[in-house]
Amino acid sequence: MLLCLSTGAYIVLYSLQILGTNMRAGATRQERYKCGLSKPCPEGHFSFKMASGAASVVGPKICLEDNILMSGVKNNVGRGINIALVNGKTGDLIKTDYFDMWAGDVNTLITFLKTIEEGTVVMMATFDDSASKLNDESKKMIGELGSSSISTLGFRDNWIFVGGKGIKTKSPFEQHIKNNVDTNKYEGWPEVLEMEGCIPQRQE
Repeated sequence: MLLCLSTGAYIVLYSLQILGTNMRAGATRQERYKCGLSKPCPEGHFSFKMASGAASVVGPKICLEDNILMSGVKNNVGRGINIALVNGKTGDLIKTDYFDMWAGDVNTLITFLKTIEEGTVVMMATFDDSASKLNDESKKMIGELGSSSISTLGFRDNWIFVGGKGIKTKSPFEQHIKNNVDTNKYEGWPEVLEMEGCIPQRQE
C-alpha cells in the first residue's frame, strides 16, 4: 500500500528529519558531565547535584557521581528531611532515609543521626514541611555536621545541605529559602532550591 504525502507534508517531514539530525549532532558535540553539572569536578572530588522538593507535590532529588541516590522516581523520598549517607572515601551509598517533621517523631531522626560514622558525607534535602518537630538536640547535631542554617529552619522552608561527620568548619554547600507569603512561588511554599558542586574526597 503506497502512502501519498502532499508537498507540504514532505517539507515538514524533511524538516523534522534535519532537526533530529542536527540535535543528535549537537548532542555529540556538547559534553555531558556527571549528574549534569555545568563543568567537571577536579580529580579527587565527587560530583553532586541536588534539589529540594517542590511544594508538597514533587519530591527532592539527590545525585552523586552520576548515581541518583534519592528521587520521586526511585520512590525513596518523603515529607520532611530526606537524608543520603555516603562513604567519604569511596563515594559509595551507605543508606538513605526520610523523617517526617510534621507528623513524625523527632527521636527517630536523632537516633539516625547518632549512627552516622566519622568521615561520612551527609546530604539533606527538604520536602513539604521539615521543621515543625525539630528540637534543640536535633538542630545541634545537624549543626555539628556543618550546617549554618539549621537553627533558623522554619515551617515549610526549603533547604538543601551537604556536610560531613567530623567536619571542622561550616559547610560551603548549603542553601536556605524562607517560607514567605509575599515571595513564595507556590502559594504556601517557596521556590525549589538547586545546588551543584564538587565534594573533596576523604583521603585519610
